[in-house]
Amino acid sequence: MNDRLILVLDEGTTSTRAMLYAPDGGRLGVAQAEITQYYPQPGWVEHDAIEIWNRTLDCARRMVEQAGGPDRIAAIGITNQRETVVAWDRRTGAPLARAIVWQDRRTADHCTALREAGHEATVQRRTGLVIDPYFSATKMRWLLDHEPALRAAGASLAFGTMESWLVWKLTGGLHISDASNASRTQLMALAGEGWDAELCDLFGVPRQALPEISDNAGPFGETLAEWFGLPIPIRGLAGDQQAATIGQACLTPGDAKATLGTGAFILANRGGVVPVSHNRLLGTLLYRLSGERVYALEGSVFVAGSLIQWLRDQLGLIASAEETEALARSVPDNGGVMMLPALAGLGAPHWRPDATGVISGLTQGTGRAHIVRAALESLSHQLCDLAGAFAADGAGWRMLRIDGGMSANDWIAQDLADMLDLAVDRPADVETTAKGAAMLAAVGCGLHPSLERAAAAMGTVMTRFTPAMAVGRRTERLARWDALIARQLAG
Repeated sequence: MNDRLILVLDEGTTSTRAMLYAPDGGRLGVAQAEITQYYPQPGWVEHDAIEIWNRTLDCARRMVEQAGGPDRIAAIGITNQRETVVAWDRRTGAPLARAIVWQDRRTADHCTALREAGHEATVQRRTGLVIDPYFSATKMRWLLDHEPALRAAGASLAFGTMESWLVWKLTGGLHISDASNASRTQLMALAGEGWDAELCDLFGVPRQALPEISDNAGPFGETLAEWFGLPIPIRGLAGDQQAATIGQACLTPGDAKATLGTGAFILANRGGVVPVSHNRLLGTLLYRLSGERVYALEGSVFVAGSLIQWLRDQLGLIASAEETEALARSVPDNGGVMMLPALAGLGAPHWRPDATGVISGLTQGTGRAHIVRAALESLSHQLCDLAGAFAADGAGWRMLRIDGGMSANDWIAQDLADMLDLAVDRPADVETTAKGAAMLAAVGCGLHPSLERAAAAMGTVMTRFTPAMAVGRRTERLARWDALIARQLAG
């Protein structure tokens, strides 16, 4: 059994991947395909669920072939972009509309109405989440209100986040959602067992359309033989940020990680106590194993790697993300340029879906290197805001482990250490989201007896970045950032 491998399906916002892992955590192969982004109106972001399925299946088949066949795969682990909603027909398995992506802001008015009606305190107390278009519930309601095919489906309507959709397709009809993803819908109370009837009524989502909530590791059915030639068991499921926290071995209360991907997401392990934030952070379920829950406090930055993509695709300032490090190092500072990257509103701790982006301080002496450096600096500024909120909630960071695509940039890692005045650790393998899914699947199929043992066996070497910035320079940057935020939010 120990020579068999783990297949991870990592369904992200801009691409889908299949990855092979050995029981010792070694990554043996990757197949990747881009996902088409649809922007039908300003603030709207959609995906084609069938495209995601087809490209995920193709990537998975390539990895099964590389492994030597389906009998070489001990189990599948799945991790996914959270909050994105798919609606499909149980009879046909066909989507009823395009998927609404987590970045989508179309339900901002609905969220405002719910807040003005006085529901946010109750929702946050029960779910750990503020009322915001980011989460799944108002997306589901919007689809019901605006897509006639959903109403016509009646009792055949199925809702799910991306892991639900992939499990349904892989197994030919198993409708489940793991507890970590379910906790991000605003339809599950953190202290509850299943979907919360009062929350479903508040948001207008029919419970019968929702999947069964499961643990994060365990038996989640098998793939249909037609997909890979033989059935393969599915044994691990987790939302991407929870999976990355597990992959970073943040298994002790107080451990914190930041995933720097399309957005930036910071989770701090809070153990078995339901987290309560008084500073606009989120309480979330980190994982559930054998019915036992571990929770986390979370801060969400909506725009991180997508800002670099915007610099490349919309402004044409760079040809590739790899250029940004050299450009940032090519100038001594940002030349007075500051950037507020609110391209999809502002997340924690501000929660302003109406905020828009700003580039300030432009002069005739401004070059593209100054703008690129200001863009990279904006990530550190936003994480400083979050660090203050975590500390105020009694969850200050002792150190920070980083991962995700942007973390490979040494300049960014050092700037984070400097601005946070904190040691920042980066693993040799920054793909910790997939690693966490592999760890869960390894536990679910018995390759490792516990997450702790899986972390010990599958961990990687860390590189540490330590603070080296003068206090005065850090203070000056943060003061200019605070002024920019204040001006924009006041407007």
